[in-house]
Amino acid sequence: MVKIGYTMMTEQRAPRDLVCDVVRAERAGFDFSVVSDHYFPWLDEQGHAPYAWAVLGAAAQATSRIPLMTYVTCPTFRYHPAVVAQKAATLQLLSEGRFRLGLGSGENLNEHVVGRGWPAASVRLEMFAEAVEIIRALFEGGYVTRHGKHFDVVGARLWDLPDQPPPIGMAVSGPVSCALAGRLADLAIAVEPDPGLVSGFAEHGGAGKPAVGQLPVCWDRDRDAAVRRAHEQFRWFGGGWKVNAELPGTAGFAAASRFVRPEDVAEAIPCGDRVEDFVEAVRPFVDAGFGEVALVQVGGDSQPAFLDWAEETLLPALRKAF
Repeated sequence: MVKIGYTMMTEQRAPRDLVCDVVRAERAGFDFSVVSDHYFPWLDEQGHAPYAWAVLGAAAQATSRIPLMTYVTCPTFRYHPAVVAQKAATLQLLSEGRFRLGLGSGENLNEHVVGRGWPAASVRLEMFAEAVEIIRALFEGGYVTRHGKHFDVVGARLWDLPDQPPPIGMAVSGPVSCALAGRLADLAIAVEPDPGLVSGFAEHGGAGKPAVGQLPVCWDRDRDAAVRRAHEQFRWFGGGWKVNAELPGTAGFAAASRFVRPEDVAEAIPCGDRVEDFVEAVRPFVDAGFGEVALVQVGGDSQPAFLDWAEETLLPALRKAF
């Protein structure tokens, strides 16, 4: 059976609200949850970007069953990988084994703030692989000293280490990242239902390991209102990863999406309250081989009503279909 997750979208919700939402998602019966780790929203209209790791700590204490996961943290610019390892180990202890560490090579939008520049994608992937190797070494216990091409670690050790380290997920978007994830990750993470990503991950060592996808949706009893909200807050989504990873701020995303029409967004994101549309939007991920799909409800203030509808209507329909 396909697992259905709930996304704490930090770009559209205040920190206390995010925690309340995941508590409600647990009660509604979602199988897992994920949280975005952003310094900036994609667009000014979204309006938020709290610190995801503080939200996770609060969520770990406020919930008791639902698994938690970063979707995704970049361990190469804002955060040194040794610090990411410490944060992840602590979350695994706080959540009593419910945490998975989802990692990605980052977006300029969030990483430019520390002033280290934004190298080519090939360099970022080199950094990403080196960072994951450092995190894995620290999860093994003992002291770690490494002098790599991109990172130095000197006498680091995790003093509070769970018996079972958090599984590591890596974002995949093409052949190179699939190969890295197959070698280094416990699960693959993606935002598009591309079967080639799942097969590429499997071919390089990820066979039998989970693949997690993510799907934006925009529920509302009024479909026109849903389309307007999806266009206002998620019109950036169709830019594609090669574009989205490069733009440095909300003004860039506003400019890049200025010709996107509401009807264009509605073609890509299920809007309204027809449960059949939501089921059919999940289907491409299932057909592509993803065993887990995290839903993003577009619009911060709409979360409580969406979660009520999800419990009553959406989750039963998805479980019947898949």
